[in-house]
Amino acid sequence: MTDIASLRPLAAVAVPALAAIAILASRSRPNVREGWTILAAASTFAVVASMVPGVLAGDTYVTSLGTFVPLGDGSVEFVLQADALGMLFGLLASFLWLVTSFYSIGYMRGLDEHAQTRYFASFAASVASAVGVAFASNLLVLFVFYELLTVATYPLVTHDETAEARAAGRKYLAYTFGGGVAVLAGTVLVYVLAGSIAFTPGGIEGLATADPMLARAAFALLVAGFGVKAALMPVHSWLPDAMVAPTPVSGLLHAVAVVKSGVFGIARVVLEVFGPDTVSNLGVGIPLAAVAAFTLLAASIIALRQDNLKRRLAYSTVSQLSYIVLGLGIGASMGGDAARYALIGGLLHIPAHAFMKLTLFFCAGAMHVETHTDDISDMAGIGKRMPLTMSAFAVAAAGMAGIPLVAGFVSKFYLLIGTASGGEVAFTVALLVSGVLNIAYFWPVVYQAFFESETADGHDRKPLIENPLGGRFAVAADGGNPNDGPNQQSSASGRPAADPDGEYAVDRNPSDHTRSGDVGDDASETVDSGHGEHTEHTDTHHDVDDHAHDHHHGGPPAGGWERRSWLGGEGSWFVVAPILTAATGSVILGVIPGRAVFLQLVEYIVSAATVVGVFA
Repeated sequence: MTDIASLRPLAAVAVPALAAIAILASRSRPNVREGWTILAAASTFAVVASMVPGVLAGDTYVTSLGTFVPLGDGSVEFVLQADALGMLFGLLASFLWLVTSFYSIGYMRGLDEHAQTRYFASFAASVASAVGVAFASNLLVLFVFYELLTVATYPLVTHDETAEARAAGRKYLAYTFGGGVAVLAGTVLVYVLAGSIAFTPGGIEGLATADPMLARAAFALLVAGFGVKAALMPVHSWLPDAMVAPTPVSGLLHAVAVVKSGVFGIARVVLEVFGPDTVSNLGVGIPLAAVAAFTLLAASIIALRQDNLKRRLAYSTVSQLSYIVLGLGIGASMGGDAARYALIGGLLHIPAHAFMKLTLFFCAGAMHVETHTDDISDMAGIGKRMPLTMSAFAVAAAGMAGIPLVAGFVSKFYLLIGTASGGEVAFTVALLVSGVLNIAYFWPVVYQAFFESETADGHDRKPLIENPLGGRFAVAADGGNPNDGPNQQSSASGRPAADPDGEYAVDRNPSDHTRSGDVGDDASETVDSGHGEHTEHTDTHHDVDDHAHDHHHGGPPAGGWERRSWLGGEGSWFVVAPILTAATGSVILGVIPGRAVFLQLVEYIVSAATVVGVFA
């Protein structure tokens, strides 16, 4: 491994930080403001991606900023380094920030949100902090950026400025700052025990010979501190409450930065502070895996009871993050190939979950922007209104459940092979049961969207097949011909009768907030999603009902959903294109994982961390 002095790790942090300042300076010119956002996101990704070939070749890019904390004979250096594990998180965060930037423009303009300048500036600052977490070279530098990430994301969590948002923000600060205190305490204890807090593949040597009880205490403090943002139970409840934030923020929290910084911190602790061999000798890996197994099962059960889509996705995140922690804990407790498989599965689930969960939240946000539908019980038939969006949702949901050809299958397959071949059958069963629960809470959303029809009296439970399937006529929900009789008053499904041309009246008439005539005199209701100039809102207390339910309170409007084309028409392409991009990433990671750079990075990380002791 060769250390290369370079300014690129610093540039990857500085570009989004400087962009936040430029965004604030462009407050009065929205197009310029959002231009800075896109430019900074693209530049950050380019800087990070430029280091990937060197890192895979064994190089580490290092930016040294001198002594951070002088400690007598020793000192802690403020160093940023782009190594393989840092690159895994940094590359993911920078790429998904670029995707989320486009989505944010469509979402924020589509809803004519207030305080958009503050939103984009905070988002840039959050990504700068996340990249700093990725490229930190030791626990203290990691702690600094970990805390800055909390500060930068707080305005995003409280963006709506309602009482509910402020309460969620207070809870978020209490939990995450509390976790930060635990991280700092664990950092101090590690330095006292080992005389170093620098990340070292395979672990810091001094911890292997330290007092076992104190070493276990340091491990517990660090894992508990990072476990807050990783949403391990029982310190998870801030995450569902934070869903009051705008949907792109939910994507940031769940896929791009915040929760990933938590599991990334645990990965650093397991692989490069203590090391798998020391974790195994201390006997702390199995308890960590047990907490993760409980979390992934309990959160899945809770998700089954959530009707609000974003809250269901939030509990899904709590569950899915524990796959990563379980892989780290169980992988560090076994030896040989079983350990390597478990560690690869856990680490590979970081990008797999990110792409899939970002797709799901993007889809939830698109439904909110276009139809103001947030509850699953209101989504019957919405697949014909938003076919591309709901198809992407179905793909990502399948991956979350571990269905083949999507990213989640590959990472979970590694986990299953690792736990089963290592004799940890209880964890294998927990993973399989969780997969079933994933199907149980995702399938109703997909089923209602495509296989139920909205009616005046409720949902039509018969399969919804309303497209020509090679015949001359459309097919009604009950399988009959909608043109069986021109004088027929209604179909067997309860839908209005078709006219002689074979088209239902509810399909001819526009049905939701985008139709002409529904838009009122308020100019905010006719905003151009993603193209025109916008005036920044200065009001700080807006009515949440006006914000979220401008035209109706979710579900199909009177007359049913309007059918939209697969080739567009279901929303701004600033929203739809990022959805398709994230979904495509999920499929690429599932179909050709061997060619995906993330798997190459993961294999390099695991090889570097498992070259000693029982792993040799």
